[in-house]
Amino acid sequence: MSDLETTVCIVGAGPVGATLAATLATAGIPTAVLDRAPLPPMELPDFDGRAFAIALTSQRLLAASGIWDRLPEPPQPIHRIRVADGRPGHAPSPLKLDFDSAEVGPDPFGWMVEARALRVALNAGLPRLPNLRVFAPAEASVERAPEGARIRITSGPDSGTLIAARLVVAAEGRESPLRQQAGIAVTRHDYGQTGMVGAFAHERPHNGTALEMFLPNGPFAQLPLAGPGGFGTAELPHASAFVWSDRRDLASRFLAMDDAAFGRELRRRLGDHLGKIRPIGRRWSYPLTALWAQRQTDTRLALVGDAAHGIHPIAGQGLNLGFRDVAALAEAVMEAVTLGEDPGGQATLRRYEQRARPDAALMLGATHVLEKLFGNDFGPIRIARRLGIAAVDRMPRLKRAFAERAMGMAGASGLLGGQGLMRG
Repeated sequence: MSDLETTVCIVGAGPVGATLAATLATAGIPTAVLDRAPLPPMELPDFDGRAFAIALTSQRLLAASGIWDRLPEPPQPIHRIRVADGRPGHAPSPLKLDFDSAEVGPDPFGWMVEARALRVALNAGLPRLPNLRVFAPAEASVERAPEGARIRITSGPDSGTLIAARLVVAAEGRESPLRQQAGIAVTRHDYGQTGMVGAFAHERPHNGTALEMFLPNGPFAQLPLAGPGGFGTAELPHASAFVWSDRRDLASRFLAMDDAAFGRELRRRLGDHLGKIRPIGRRWSYPLTALWAQRQTDTRLALVGDAAHGIHPIAGQGLNLGFRDVAALAEAVMEAVTLGEDPGGQATLRRYEQRARPDAALMLGATHVLEKLFGNDFGPIRIARRLGIAAVDRMPRLKRAFAERAMGMAGASGLLGGQGLMRG
C-alpha cells in the first residue's frame, strides 16, 4: 500500500526538474516532484546577477507547459550574435562572424531570462497543476525494481509519505545521488578554468545583440538583459549579463577585486562598444568541467540535465541541453501512456535514450573541440581560426546551419517544436 500512486516521480526541482514536472502534468500525466530545499526561498527578492540564455526551442517548451506566460517581466530577445577572436586589452579581430535572426526566420535566436524570474514562474505554476504533487522541503529514499519504484519521504513536513511510481527521474545535478545509487559511472574532464557569471550596467544600448569573444584563456560572452528597469542610473540605464571563463589562478584574483577593478577587467575583454560600465548584483563562480554519464537510464530510472551530462559554457547551451532531455523524456512517457505501454518500462527508457543521447554527445563533443581550438594563443592557430570565422561569415548556408543549432532547431523533437503536447 502507498499514500500516493503516480506515473512519474522527479527528484530535484531546479529549472530542468520543475519544467519536466510542469510539462508532464500539463499533458495529463500524474506526476510528483520533490526537492530538499523549500521552493519560495529560491525567489530572491532582488536581481542577483544570474540569468539564463533560453534558446527558441526551449522557449517553446516553456510556453507549452504554461511557464513562459507566468514570467514576472518580459524577457530580452536576442536578435543578433557577434562572434570574434581577440586578446584582453586589444581590439577584437576585424575578421568576425555576425548572425541575424531575421536571416533564419521571424523569431529571435533566444531570450535572456533572469534566474529569479524563471523561479517565480515555476513556483507560480506548479501548485496550480491538478496532476502534480510538490514535496519541498523533502528528502527521500528510493527503491527501484522491475515491477515499479517506491519513494519514501524521510524528512520535511511530509515525512513518512510513501509514493509508488512507474518511473523515477534524477534531476539533482552533477553529483546525483540516484545516479550513484544506480552504479552509473561518469567520465569527467577538468578544463582548469573557472566560470564567472554576473551582470553589469552600461551606458549605450545593446540592441538585443550578444557578443561571444574567444580569448586565449577562455571565452567571454556578453548577453543582453531587458531594461532599463532598476539596473543602474541615468548614466548607465542598460544592462547585460556576462559569462567569463578564465584560468583558475587568474579568476581567483579577479573575483577578489572590488567593483571598480573588476569592471576594468570586464571592459578589457568587452571593448568600448557599450560605453561606460559598472558591475551589478553578485558574482557567481564555479569550476569548469565536462561530465558524461556512461548511460542515461537504469531500471525505472532516467537521468536528465546535469545528472546526465555537463558541458563547457562556450556555446551557452547547458540549460538548453537539459530542456532537450525534458522534451525527449516527456514525449517518450506520453507516447507510452497513449499506446497503453509501461511509462517506466524498458521500451520507454530506450526511446528516451535513443532521442536524447546522440544530441547530448554531439553538443559535448562540439563544445570540447571549440574550447580546445579557441582557448589558446598559439599564433598559427589564432590566424587560422580568425580566417575560419571570416570564411563562415561569407557562407550563408553554413551560417544558417550554425544559427539553427544555436536556436535548438537542428534535430528538435515535436515537443520542442511546440507540437508534442497535442499527442498527450
